[in-house]
Amino acid sequence: METETKHDQILKYIQNLDTGSRISVRQTAKNLNVSEGTAYRAIKDAEIQGFVSTVERVGTIRIEKKQKQNIEKLTFDSVVKIVDGQVLGGKSGLSETLNHFVIGAMELNAMKRYIGPNDLMIAGNRDTVHRYALTEGAAVLITGGFEASDEIRSLADRLQLPVISTSYDTFTVAAKINRAIYDQLIKKEIVHVSDILIPLPKTHFLLGEDPPARWHELNRLTSHSRFPVVDKKMKVVGIVAMKDVMAHSEAGFIHEVMTPEPLTVSPTTSVAAAAHRMIWEGIECLPVVDGQKHLLGIITRRDVLKALQMVQQQPQMGETVEDLVSASLKDLSEDDRYAFSFSVSPQMTDYLGFLSYGIMTSMITAVGRRVLSHLKKGDLVADNLSFYFFKPVQIEQTVTVLPKVLEKTRRNGKLDIELFVDGQICGKALLTVQFIDRF
Repeated sequence: METETKHDQILKYIQNLDTGSRISVRQTAKNLNVSEGTAYRAIKDAEIQGFVSTVERVGTIRIEKKQKQNIEKLTFDSVVKIVDGQVLGGKSGLSETLNHFVIGAMELNAMKRYIGPNDLMIAGNRDTVHRYALTEGAAVLITGGFEASDEIRSLADRLQLPVISTSYDTFTVAAKINRAIYDQLIKKEIVHVSDILIPLPKTHFLLGEDPPARWHELNRLTSHSRFPVVDKKMKVVGIVAMKDVMAHSEAGFIHEVMTPEPLTVSPTTSVAAAAHRMIWEGIECLPVVDGQKHLLGIITRRDVLKALQMVQQQPQMGETVEDLVSASLKDLSEDDRYAFSFSVSPQMTDYLGFLSYGIMTSMITAVGRRVLSHLKKGDLVADNLSFYFFKPVQIEQTVTVLPKVLEKTRRNGKLDIELFVDGQICGKALLTVQFIDRF
C-alpha cells in the first residue's frame, strides 16, 4: 500500500476547503505540521492545477476548478467530416467522443485485445470485425467505399454506435484522423482570454448614468483605477480611468468623461493577441464581450503576463511548425557574436525543393527571439519583418544565420539578420519587436 506524501496531503487539504477560502503558506504549514517550503510548493501546484488562484490585493484563495472541454478528443461526427464519410447506422451516437482508433489489419483474435468502448475500428469489408467491434462498444469506420450489411446497420442503431463508410483507403483515413487529433493537441496549448478573464460578477463596472462619485466608491473598494462602462442592457459603451474623472471634476455623469467605443476582446481571442493589442495601444485592461458587445468580464496586463509565463512552463502536447523550426537551430554564438545554423530538411522546402519562404521567416523570428531573450528577460512579439532572398537555398544545404542587434530599448528591439550558404550571402532581414514587459 502506497504511503500518501505530504505534498498529496496538502493538495487534498486544499481541495476540501470551501470555495473562497483564503490560503496562506504559514497557516497551511502549521495546520498540517509541514515545512513552509513544502506548503509553498504544494500551493503552487494547486494553482497550476486550477483550483487555487492568487488575486491581487486579496491573496491566494480556493476557487472552483474550471472544467475545460477535452478538445483533444474528436467526436464521431467530426470523423465523418474528416473522412468525407456517410453514416450507415447508429446516428444517435455521433456526438460521442472516440477514445482511440484501431486499424483492423490483423486477424480478429489478434485485434480483440485492442478494442474497447468508444474506440473506432477502421476496417475494410470485414463483417465479422464490424460485428465484434460494435458488441465491444466501439464504432466502425468502413474504408474502400464498402457498405455495411443490414444486420450491422440494425445492430449499430440498437447500440447507438455509428457505422461510417468512406471511399478512402485505410492508410489515408488513419493519417487524416491522426492529423486532426494532432492539430487539436496543438490548439489545446493555446491559452485564450476565456481561460484568464475575471468574470461577472467579480468584474466591477459603471453605468453611463452613474455619477463620478460611483467611480470613487469602486476605486476605494477595489483599488483599481479603470472600469468598463455599460448601458442598461450590459453592452460595453466605454471605459473610464482615473485621469478621465480627475480632469472633469465638474461632470455630472460617467458618460460625459468616459472614453467611448473602447477596444474589446472576445473569449476566443488568444492571450498572445490580447497582449500585443495592450502593448501596441498602451492600455492596462480590456473588456471581454460576446458577439453583441455584452460585458462578460475583464482582463488586465497582470493576468496576461501571468498566463504567458504559465504557458512557457507547460509541457508541449504537440509541435507546431515554429517548434520544429526552433528545434533545428544550432547555436554557434561566442561571447557577443551571435551565430546560428540549420540544415534544410525536406519538410522545410517548397514543391521545387527550395527553402520555403514561410519557413525562413519563422526561422528568422526564432533567431530574433533567442537573441533578444538573452539580452532581456520576458517574452516578445514581432512587429515587422522585412526579408529578401538573394539566391534560392536547396534541400540539405546548411544555412548560417548571423544576427546583429541594432537597437534595444525597454519596449522595443531591432535586429539586422544575414543568411549565408557556403560563405555567400543568400538572404537579409530586418526584424523589429516589442517586448512584453513585466507590468
